[in-house]
Amino acid sequence: MHEIELSAGIIEYEDTGGRGPILVLLHGLLMDGSVWHHVVRELRTDHRCVVPTLPVGSHRQSMRADADLSFHGLAKLQAEFLEALDLRDVTLVGNDLGVFQVTASEYPERLARLVITSCEAFENIPSGLPGHTIAFAAKIPGGLNLLVQPLRLRALRRLPLAFGWMAKRPIPNAITDAWVRPLLSQREIRRDLLKYLRHSNKGDLLAATERLRSFDRPALVVWAKEDRMMPPAHGRQLAELLPHARLVEISDSFTLIPLDQPDTLAHTIRQFIRDTP
Repeated sequence: MHEIELSAGIIEYEDTGGRGPILVLLHGLLMDGSVWHHVVRELRTDHRCVVPTLPVGSHRQSMRADADLSFHGLAKLQAEFLEALDLRDVTLVGNDLGVFQVTASEYPERLARLVITSCEAFENIPSGLPGHTIAFAAKIPGGLNLLVQPLRLRALRRLPLAFGWMAKRPIPNAITDAWVRPLLSQREIRRDLLKYLRHSNKGDLLAATERLRSFDRPALVVWAKEDRMMPPAHGRQLAELLPHARLVEISDSFTLIPLDQPDTLAHTIRQFIRDTP
């Protein structure tokens, strides 16, 4: 695992190195880059895959106390990450968390392509039962800590209130152990997550999605047909909204396509890059 110091703090990231098109893969809330592990394994032979761990609840190093981790602050941090590593002609790939839509529309200078997989879009924030529950807890002093402490019990993580509707197949315990451990054990990590939860809203996401109309580069929208968190209709609407987009709908998957259908997703991304040199 590599590290880089940015304005908000130290960001950990995986970098497979090598030559080939550059992919930057972004994960969702209460997750880390391990959600992309199987996709990276398939693509690393002919692509450089860079996977940062974003400060949204599963990061191991807390950010500075004054860091801006709002919806727009995180988008700016993503753009700063690309600049700090001097990554150019990037294919930006996002899943679950909708912040990367702001990155694509407001900081496109280093981007060659955009891949949107099932994620928050339009006014779908907070998304689903887990999103509404954690957003409500964030409004109550001490509420986030009270909500997450029961996640020490692995069985509870499989409920729809937690990760149960994120992936169609059970997520391995070793993965969810790593996802929840920082949030359970470090007050500063909960502080970082609260900054995002308290400073993101439907208006921010809707505006970010609408601004994608100006994204003038190739785009791929990959959506899970059976998604319970992110309406499948949003995938079709995004494909119509983006000027140069194609839509691929994935069967037998929920939101976390990188876990449910990694081989299909990797093949789809590889073909998209080949078709858009």
